[in-house]
Amino acid sequence: MLATAVETYLSVRRAAGFALIQPGVHLRSFAAYSQAKGQQYINAQIAIDWARQTPSLQQRARRLGNVVRFARYLHAEDPRHEIPPTVFGSERRIRPTPYILSDEQVHQIIQLAALSGYRTLRRQTYSTLFALLACTGLRVSEAIRLRYDDITPEGLVIRATKFRKSRLVPLHETARAGLERYLQQRRPYAPFDDHVFISLRRKPLRIEDIETAFRTVADKMGLPRGRGRHRPTPHSFRHRFAVRALQNCPDGRDHITRHMLMLSTYLGHSNAALTYWYLEAVPELMQTIAERCEAYVTGGAP
Repeated sequence: MLATAVETYLSVRRAAGFALIQPGVHLRSFAAYSQAKGQQYINAQIAIDWARQTPSLQQRARRLGNVVRFARYLHAEDPRHEIPPTVFGSERRIRPTPYILSDEQVHQIIQLAALSGYRTLRRQTYSTLFALLACTGLRVSEAIRLRYDDITPEGLVIRATKFRKSRLVPLHETARAGLERYLQQRRPYAPFDDHVFISLRRKPLRIEDIETAFRTVADKMGLPRGRGRHRPTPHSFRHRFAVRALQNCPDGRDHITRHMLMLSTYLGHSNAALTYWYLEAVPELMQTIAERCEAYVTGGAP
C-alpha cells in the first residue's frame, strides 16, 4: 500500500514541477522498510527509526522531512497515517559563504584556460565557457546543455531548468562575438552533435570535466581558500555575477525592489529569497547596507 502511495505522491508533485530524485529514493526505501515491519500506514516511530539509520544528523533530518511531507499528503485523506515529529531538527542546509572572484582573477582564469592542456579545441572550449559563465551568471549545468538553436538574436534560451522553467538571457555583443569565434572552430570538430560545448571525446562536457579544468587553472594561480576552507569552484562565476549586479543596484527603495526582482528572474531563482541570500552572505554587501542604514539614521536618504 505504501509503495503504491509513494508512486502516486511522486507523480503528483512531479507534475507540479518538482524533480524529487533523491526524495523518491528515500521514500521508496522508507516504504520497503515499513513493509518489512508489517506496516501499511505511516507510523511515526518507524519513520524515525528508518531516518536514524544514516550517521549524519542533517541527513537524518532530510530523510525524515521527506517522510513528513509524504505523511501530510496521505493524512489529509486518511488519518491513520501518522505525521512524524521533526525530532532531528531542521533539514535546511547551511549555505557556504560564496567565493567571490575579482575581475583580475576572472581575466587570469580565462587566459590560463586558453593556454592549458593540449593545443586543441580544449583550450578554446574552456576559455570560452569560463568567459560565458562570468558574463552571464549561468549555472554550469545550464551552460553544458546549450545547443546551437539556443543561441538566438535576442540572447541565450535556457530551457527547462529548475522547476522546468525556461528563460532568456541577453548577450552583450562582445560575448556573442566570442561565442561565434569559438563555434567556427567547434562546428567542424563534431558536426553531428549540436551541443555548444564538447569535450575532446566529441561528446557534451560533463560537470566533472569542468571542475577538473577549473581546479587545474586555480592551482596554477594559487587561488587562496575562502573562509571555512571553502574553495573557489566554477559556480564562483555565478556568485560573482550576482554580487556585481547587486553592487550596481541604483539607490532608492523602488529601484532596489525592481532590481532584485529582475535579478532573481534573470538568474532563474525559484524565489527572490535565494537572491536576497547574497546580501547577508557577502561581507562587502553587508558593509554597504550598514553604511546606508547609518546614513539614514543620522538623517540621510534611505
